[in-house]
Amino acid sequence: MSKTFIIAELSANHNHNLKTAVDSIKAAAEIGADAVKIQTYTADTLTLDCRKDDFVLKGGLWNGKSLYELYREAYTPWEWHEELFKVAREEGIMIFSTPFDNTAVDFLESLGNPIYKIASFEIMDTELIRYAATKGKTMIISTGIATEQEIHEAIASCRQVGNNDITLLKCTSEYPAKIEDANLSIIPDMRERFGVNIGLSDHTIGSLVPTVAVALGATVVEKHFILDRSIGGPDSAFSTDKEEFRQLVKDIRDAESSLGRVDYSLTAATEKARRSVGRSLYVAKNIKAGEIITRENVRCVRPGYSLHPRYQNEISGKKVRRDLTIGDRLNPEDIES
Repeated sequence: MSKTFIIAELSANHNHNLKTAVDSIKAAAEIGADAVKIQTYTADTLTLDCRKDDFVLKGGLWNGKSLYELYREAYTPWEWHEELFKVAREEGIMIFSTPFDNTAVDFLESLGNPIYKIASFEIMDTELIRYAATKGKTMIISTGIATEQEIHEAIASCRQVGNNDITLLKCTSEYPAKIEDANLSIIPDMRERFGVNIGLSDHTIGSLVPTVAVALGATVVEKHFILDRSIGGPDSAFSTDKEEFRQLVKDIRDAESSLGRVDYSLTAATEKARRSVGRSLYVAKNIKAGEIITRENVRCVRPGYSLHPRYQNEISGKKVRRDLTIGDRLNPEDIES
């Protein structure tokens, strides 16, 4: 199978410290992530500076904050982007971003952004999706809050401008998400239903859900990454730290190895085991030349070095050509035709 594309999502886990952002990129490269993803927006491109009831979060990690306050705290300064792209290239890890409006797309194009990721909460913004898709880059679209119709509309927005390089991410938009809400069985159905690659944007704790997703056919895994949860921040509670992410990469790579390929041939080790402990037809009692083979004097037993058990019925009732003793292998030339 193809290698799963593993994305370390930096999100707000820089806490407005450029060194932390740079160190995070270096760490993501060191632990084996394929890419690091940032987000390109400002509070003003996402929402209104307003504390009316509609704009204030209720419950969860960010209870009581206005949307504007949250995004002002979480955004990645645009003046950092050039440095972050430079560091990633020096470290040999891909970097790309999630744009939240057309100005972000234009800015990212100037930096050579290779992939456009559309966040779950922007999937209904088909104008943004269409504009990003016109750049001819890979489109990765999270589906956490989308209806089936909205998913079809997002895909159509890409295809309308000739972009068919689309991956949908199964996503549970809870922070953190519960394992029992992962609903990973939908991954094969999504692949068939929408005709695109399917991956996972994961907010659960640990590597179990991403590993199972890979076993079900996920080609991309995105996980929030933080150097150390003790530094805090809006996303720290559901982010994976350096050592946990290292284990995540290992678990996914091990899962890939275990899946192998569709192949019914036996490995050398399996063939050896088949011979040493498999079954075959052995002489179970001494037989004189000319005597008839029965199920008492030729039995299907371990090991597997003698005649295949499929011939038991065929040879029963036939005579042997030579004297045979208990434990002898039975060969076709020992049996009269």
